[in-house]
Amino acid sequence: MSKARTVRFHEYGGPEVLRLEDVEVGEPGPGELLLRVEAIGLNRAEALFRSGRYIEPARRFPARLGLEAAGVVEALGEGVDRLAVGQAVSVVPSFSMNDHGVYAERAVVPAAAVVPRPEGLDAVGGAAVWMPYVTAYGGLVDVGGLRAGDTVVLTAASSSVGLAAIRTAQRVGAVPVATTRTRAKKDALLKAGAAEVIVTDEEDVAERVLDLTGGRGADLAFDGVAGPGVTGLVRAVAPGGTLLLYGGVSGLPTPYPGFDLGMPAVAIRTYTMLETTRDPERLRRARAFVLSGLAAGSLAPDVDRTFALDEIVAAHRAMEAGHQVGKIVVTVPH
Repeated sequence: MSKARTVRFHEYGGPEVLRLEDVEVGEPGPGELLLRVEAIGLNRAEALFRSGRYIEPARRFPARLGLEAAGVVEALGEGVDRLAVGQAVSVVPSFSMNDHGVYAERAVVPAAAVVPRPEGLDAVGGAAVWMPYVTAYGGLVDVGGLRAGDTVVLTAASSSVGLAAIRTAQRVGAVPVATTRTRAKKDALLKAGAAEVIVTDEEDVAERVLDLTGGRGADLAFDGVAGPGVTGLVRAVAPGGTLLLYGGVSGLPTPYPGFDLGMPAVAIRTYTMLETTRDPERLRRARAFVLSGLAAGSLAPDVDRTFALDEIVAAHRAMEAGHQVGKIVVTVPH
């Protein structure tokens, strides 16, 4: 068996608990493949898993982590016949980090989570598109039913999912209204394609949205922040519209706002990308949407900056600082 440099943590904590260690890789089992990792897309789920605040705890220590990567197939397990050794691929987040982790030079992953990488998309881009765009497509289109002419409010809009949501809304002909806490990222969001940008430190979201929509409100709000802010955000949603919560960046308890505010009928729902990626038919449609968008040029990776694998602690610190516009990607030299 060969060893590969692999990121693990032996206890919960901040970025400093991450260690780069030589670990036996193992052989791919039935339905799995061995990936030579070239780039890793960082996600907040991994910071939550590392700190013990994720939707599932680590089953054992030392624990691995990492959901999204791009690389080259090195070996195929039994029953894997739609991919080939030497093929450039991406890993779509669709498994538990208790079972697999891609923060490594080489990793065994489920073949069902792997998609061929389109020609013209390099490893960094290939590690930066799937979590954002499948989350955006799954939430906005598959669950939210976003249609041409609809208005959608996007919180945490400078995140990789927020930027993907802007482009996804544009692709279906909807009107994306982005929110950001300060003016620092306003120009970047307008450049990314937001029809309007609301600076929440200076403006009331509901008032601006109602003004922009002629008093009707947004058809959909796609919220990655949650917390107390939902009581204001729900006022921006039109009667019969939907507030869809996909993340909890605020880290604060999220109240149910409808009864307190006496609001008209508004649907409030949670969404996680795993709803899409763990359902083969829904994932097939999401893949088709993303691949066709990449081919047409209407969807593209948004990479803020890159780090090397041996800078993984610094990369996690940068992700948690929250200054990035788009994705942080870790490259893996060989």
